[in-house]
Amino acid sequence: MQHATGLRPSSQILISDTDHDRLTGLARASLDRAPETAEELLSEMDRAVITDAAAMPAGVVRMGSIVTVRAEGGDTQRIMLVYPGEADIAENRISVLTPMGTALIGAAIGQTVCWSSRGGRELSVTIEAVDSPAPGQQRR
Repeated sequence: MQHATGLRPSSQILISDTDHDRLTGLARASLDRAPETAEELLSEMDRAVITDAAAMPAGVVRMGSIVTVRAEGGDTQRIMLVYPGEADIAENRISVLTPMGTALIGAAIGQTVCWSSRGGRELSVTIEAVDSPAPGQQRR
């Protein structure tokens, strides 16, 4: 099964130091329950460029961001990238511990991110807009 890093190896991702620490811990804690997704998230954290949270540029997906994505067919959707306990698909709140969530973290406006669904189908979206989280919102 191909994962986000296998499909977008040359794309640089940028992660705040705060998100990096929290997501690395989350992935390690999830290795027993969701090994594939946890390993993928750890792989993303390993290849990320880490920056101070205050220096994160606009337009980069981080925890708590509201992201407008466009699917291959042209449909757009607004989703919020959240921690697993805050996920609610009916509210378009996508967990970072899903294949799509892991593919989105650290990507920027204009990038196309790819991942494999749990059924093995390759999916992708292009990031159209990123609304940064309110201060403190991503630290839940």
